[in-house]
Amino acid sequence: MIALKNIFKYFNHKSQKSYVLKDINISIEEGDFVSIMGPSGAGKSTLLNIIGLLDEANEGEYHFFDEEMTSLKEKKRVEYHRNYIGFIFQAYHLIDEMTVAENIETSLVYKGVKRKERQAIVADLLDRFSMVGKKDLFPAQLSGGQQQLVGIARAIAARPKLLLADEPTGNLHSEQGRMIMDILKDLNEEGTTIVQVTHNEEFAEYGKRIIRLKDGRVVKQPVEADVQ
Repeated sequence: MIALKNIFKYFNHKSQKSYVLKDINISIEEGDFVSIMGPSGAGKSTLLNIIGLLDEANEGEYHFFDEEMTSLKEKKRVEYHRNYIGFIFQAYHLIDEMTVAENIETSLVYKGVKRKERQAIVADLLDRFSMVGKKDLFPAQLSGGQQQLVGIARAIAARPKLLLADEPTGNLHSEQGRMIMDILKDLNEEGTTIVQVTHNEEFAEYGKRIIRLKDGRVVKQPVEADVQ
């Protein structure tokens, strides 16, 4: 499903290259659940953004479903985001002018799901996340943890083939965090491929394998995950 080969990401600074990622070689099969770990500044979020087509590598190859993603045209990039990829952002990225229910519904609107079906999916997610009573509130009226729950519900509403999660439990207390991880595990068992960035060792273990980064390099990875 995903193959990253010899990926380098750097910024030019005073005629020198400042590397964020160095020679990354990773493969992720459909149905996998991968946790990416490492200290701050290791390149975790940058790697996630490259996988999610929000950023591009300076060097190397990225194949998604056997198609080369390097220098992908914007129209094609939007198509992949709409039809294949879901995001759980650490910074929520909710739409301030929309209610909780409307925010959750946005991914379904973009995907062209009919109104009646959208309403049923949103109602189910509101119930699942115990937020039925907050469906008409706006993001500014919610706590940080509640906003994160809405962001997660929005990300999984359209059942993306690939779900990318940047610290999905970072703003939640332990009980909420375990609830979210249980939901992600269920989604994975139903066929969704998941890649999460996390600092939490307990929640990282929900993945089928852990990729560890340090100073932009993979420092610990199962042999079978290497790209041949």
